[in-house]
Amino acid sequence: MMDSSNQMFEQSQNYVPGGVHSPVRSFSGVDSTPRFIKSGKGAYLLDVDGKNYIDFCMSFGPLILGHRDSEVELELKAALERGWSYGACEPYSLELAKYLVDKVPHIDKIRFVNSGTEAVMTALRVARGFTQRSKIIKFNGCYHGHTDSMLIKAGSGLAGTSQATSAGISSLIAEETVVFELNDLDAVSSYMQTSGADVAAIIVEPLPANNGLLVQSDHYLQGLFDLTRKHGALLIFDEVISGFRVNGFGGVAERMNFKPDLVTYGKIIGGGLPVGALAGRGDIMDYLAPVGDVYQAGTLSANPLAMVGGLATLQKLTTNCYQTINRNTKDLLQIFRNWLDNFEGGRFKEFHIVNVDSLFWLTTNPGATRAVDIPGDTAEKFCPLFETLLAKGVYLAPNGYEVGFISLAHDSEVIRELESRLGS
Repeated sequence: MMDSSNQMFEQSQNYVPGGVHSPVRSFSGVDSTPRFIKSGKGAYLLDVDGKNYIDFCMSFGPLILGHRDSEVELELKAALERGWSYGACEPYSLELAKYLVDKVPHIDKIRFVNSGTEAVMTALRVARGFTQRSKIIKFNGCYHGHTDSMLIKAGSGLAGTSQATSAGISSLIAEETVVFELNDLDAVSSYMQTSGADVAAIIVEPLPANNGLLVQSDHYLQGLFDLTRKHGALLIFDEVISGFRVNGFGGVAERMNFKPDLVTYGKIIGGGLPVGALAGRGDIMDYLAPVGDVYQAGTLSANPLAMVGGLATLQKLTTNCYQTINRNTKDLLQIFRNWLDNFEGGRFKEFHIVNVDSLFWLTTNPGATRAVDIPGDTAEKFCPLFETLLAKGVYLAPNGYEVGFISLAHDSEVIRELESRLGS
């Protein structure tokens, strides 16, 4: 008989630090232990205890078609029969690269890597190589993976000072990252006036979605772009989360009246398989080896399975597909709103839903645009909400700062099922 999730977690802690391979999976911010997932299909997860959940985490975003889309699965099975790693050039990455460059108007070239973190790490190196400058500006509340220079937060002193948020990061690296609050263009402008000649790039999530869903105005994003033009820096859009989900296929960048210099993408371009990408202006991208002096390499970069899975996924993301997902999102979130208002006499009534296309966030401050706007008791208040929904077979990311995701598989049947589960 298969061990339960509780037993597996207890065993895992003997072999794995904290029992998990990524911290958010530890359920450390909630009262229960991690659910060990046996399988997923469509909009559902099945854990090793045999409990079924409607999944609103979707592997933290990339499964925009749902778990095990049948057409993507067929393509992956065919690819598996051909081989799963070559360490050599192959046609599958060429097909995916051509598809993306042809369809996304703000990118000229693309380099596939193995994760969003690696894409950001490469983007920063390219920016420094291209500009011959060292400093990077980032924003409190934006998450750019766990590369050293991005695990930095604002210091306790003046604006623009920085300190590491993780052990193992040297003070020299922290000093090269300058941190500001989101939605404060004046602060960035003031810094650029005095120190802009040292800044290689400004990196931002145009829709911050890793520390709440903090919607930024087009005016603010345009202002950041204008500052980079004025001072000779690059603008990097991190669309690991928002890319191919928000504003249809083109992400936030396609909505703007300018083209960011570089864009980073995540696992959605691999259909949920391990992959990331750096894309952007051709002259900047050509700073990458072997044509340029900025080194980046990876044996598993452009892994054939991820390339095939990505192309099969992205080819299904038609205008009609996005319309369907966004329409179903509205219906699903209305069910959540009704439940939040009415469950146990309004026990969770203070929660609101921030929503952009197929992304949503449950919060007690729906007007937050900066990390400092997020209430300090968010984790405390989210815990009973999460546990209540989990008991009803509704799976959210186990952290009050994470956003939720809805897929094409969250169809009319799932809508009815959610209504049934929350009505019970």
